[in-house]
Amino acid sequence: MQGKFIRDIFYFEDYYLDFYEGLKPEVKKKFNWTLELISTIDRVPEKYFKHLTGSTGIFEIRVEVGTDIYRVFSFFDKGQLVILVNGFQKKTQKTPKNEIELAEKLKIEYFNGKDKK
Repeated sequence: MQGKFIRDIFYFEDYYLDFYEGLKPEVKKKFNWTLELISTIDRVPEKYFKHLTGSTGIFEIRVEVGTDIYRVFSFFDKGQLVILVNGFQKKTQKTPKNEIELAEKLKIEYFNGKDKK
């Protein structure tokens, strides 16, 4: 799937990387594939990258490996820059409210820190 990059991906602080480090190798591989998909294709299927309704522009990156489901929250900065924040393993039907609230908080932190530079 080696295509031309149309989006850049940025890790805000170590939130995503800390989450990623704790994953099994096959889950890491699927996340890498999914992030490459998001970076290189124009219309990413909702199965992998979906806007969270009721949020302030938070998107969820979705990965399934076997029966395990993982999510990473992200948002856009300047059009084609995707900022990754917190990730978690989904164990219930509904996305945990505290994870969404954390993503919203990190988004504000990101833009506030950026505005000070």
